Amino acid sequence: MRRAQAFAVAILSLLAASDVTSATEKQGGILRVYHRDSPASASIHEEATYSTNVPFMPVFNNLVIYKQDVAQNSLQSIVPDLAESWAWSGDNKTLSFKLRQGVKWHDGKPFTSNDVKCTFDMLMGKSAQKFRKNPRKSWYDQVVDVTTNGDFEVAFNLKRPQPALLALLASGYTPVYPCHVSPGDMRTKPVGTGPFKFVEFKANESIKLIRNPDYWKKALPHLDGIEFTIIPNRSTAILAFVAGKFDMTFPTEVSIPLLKDVKTQAPNAVCVVEPINVSTNIIVNSSAPPFDSLDIRRAMALALDRKAFVSILFEGQADIGGTMLPAPAGLWAMPKEMLETIPGYGPDINANREEARKLMQKAGYGPNKHLQVKVSTRNIPIYRDPAIILIDQLKSIYIDADLEVVETANWFSKVARKDYTLGLNLTGNAVDDPDQSFYENYSCNSERNYTNYCNAEIEKLFDQQSAETDVSKRKKLVWDIDKKLQEDVARPIIFHGRQGSCWQPYVKGITIMVNSSYNGYRYEDVWMDK
Repeated sequence: MRRAQAFAVAILSLLAASDVTSATEKQGGILRVYHRDSPASASIHEEATYSTNVPFMPVFNNLVIYKQDVAQNSLQSIVPDLAESWAWSGDNKTLSFKLRQGVKWHDGKPFTSNDVKCTFDMLMGKSAQKFRKNPRKSWYDQVVDVTTNGDFEVAFNLKRPQPALLALLASGYTPVYPCHVSPGDMRTKPVGTGPFKFVEFKANESIKLIRNPDYWKKALPHLDGIEFTIIPNRSTAILAFVAGKFDMTFPTEVSIPLLKDVKTQAPNAVCVVEPINVSTNIIVNSSAPPFDSLDIRRAMALALDRKAFVSILFEGQADIGGTMLPAPAGLWAMPKEMLETIPGYGPDINANREEARKLMQKAGYGPNKHLQVKVSTRNIPIYRDPAIILIDQLKSIYIDADLEVVETANWFSKVARKDYTLGLNLTGNAVDDPDQSFYENYSCNSERNYTNYCNAEIEKLFDQQSAETDVSKRKKLVWDIDKKLQEDVARPIIFHGRQGSCWQPYVKGITIMVNSSYNGYRYEDVWMDK
């Protein structure tokens, strides 16, 4: 009798909990978000900015994904998505997935293993259809091929072990595309399997998504849709948020000074400041004069007063580090004592600049002969503002620079063509893993190696760390590589930014990732309490 009573109580408790959950997570409503600029296209695979990920990640699914309510991405936070499960072979050279059945694309066609193969064949450049731009092709250099076994099993066959492959597949940059839709159509009318369906994209105006009523995760999403209004002017956008015209700011786009304004004028708004794993750095066209000279590149790196950037732009709330995101948010950060041994990272700015001036004089420049250059950058505030500070600091070592601003739609193709001399750039690490950062930004043949840096010996170390399955051994290799990249002035890292995100108090279910600004925008769990 007691067991029966206990069982009945347990059942009633579960039902009560279920009622609370269903009563709490309300259905309906359009989430209104302002967008910082107009992305070049809707194709996540062809773009290199989270200006594309934020509005279009809700349209898609991955094989696997970082759990959307866990702030720090790691291998432990990866969960199934279109794959039900995964397994490594005994030699760690094959990663196999069992796929979900009954999933449909937004146009009603069934999802199968062939869609996975088509997606990754295009990414590897092995298919008849080609992406116009393929910025993350280097992620899959170790994949020999992708094979299918029936409609619901797929395997990635590798040249050698690459533990990080699973992490790369979990990124918001790695959706599965439909085999039956051309890359050209995916740029303007994307078709996915995700919680929201594409409605329209009006360049420089708006992007609209609507709830997918046939989403394979039953009862999700909670929202009826998401609308992004494109407002490039930061102050105008913030004022509109404060006035209640938007439910959320563009994620990780509110500067520290503007955050104070938000909290003053909208004290009930929920605001957080987090690292975003985006470094502000200098890109140098090292294959053309004058920055083919290591002396001039080193002089430029020595001229940097990183703390001044952090103080002016972030009121002290940013991090100084190498290529990998600094701790504690970053999982692969170089120890501080090791970082400070790198030229330009030491605390004596005057001594650093004196050394820089000597290098410039050795290269033929001095008080009576300044180096004239253009500093190119993307025409949005988080690029322009540090570019202005950089130009001011370069004056201390006989470099006079003019600012050249480039619209978003043209910026990435311009630097990929190496159509610049010196640039102020932001490099986002889509995954907090060295394979993504090293191969994508520093390997000789990567489309995103904007500086033309190429070091065969360093690339061997890239492979060595990538194949290492012992995490502690891999970390030491990563630190040595990162140190060498900074000493070679491959892409001088100025700082790793922290940015704010705000939403109205009735918006629920938002998690801001602390070690990637590219992976947290599925929004299927977001709801509004109003």
